[in-house]
Amino acid sequence: MTGSISVIRVGDLLLVTVPPDPDDPTVGELQEGVLRAMEQYDAKGLVLDISTVETLDSFFARTIAETAQMVGLMGGRTVIAGMRASVAITATQLGLTLGGSLTALDVDRALRLLGRGAQGGAR
Repeated sequence: MTGSISVIRVGDLLLVTVPPDPDDPTVGELQEGVLRAMEQYDAKGLVLDISTVETLDSFFARTIAETAQMVGLMGGRTVIAGMRASVAITATQLGLTLGGSLTALDVDRALRLLGRGAQGGAR
């Protein structure tokens, strides 16, 4: 599954969508790719879209929490978007804490939290 992580730059933010059922090498690639992109683009934040993830193991949970902490140490904010109920339950059972990371129901809300939502226009 390696080679499947894309880090997309959206202004001064990064957007990463995690593939369904990521294996350990993919999770490691995610962390490395995010940290390289944070430095390369001088990014101010990260939206980590986990909406396709149906199950959470301890390695994935720990790596996500560590990545969010590392992004914070590099001056950015992390919003974890799209967490399913089953993933939230497992994360709680594993004792996962996200530190200063925010969560959002979807990517649009995550972008708004970081100040990059849709501008203007009637709703």
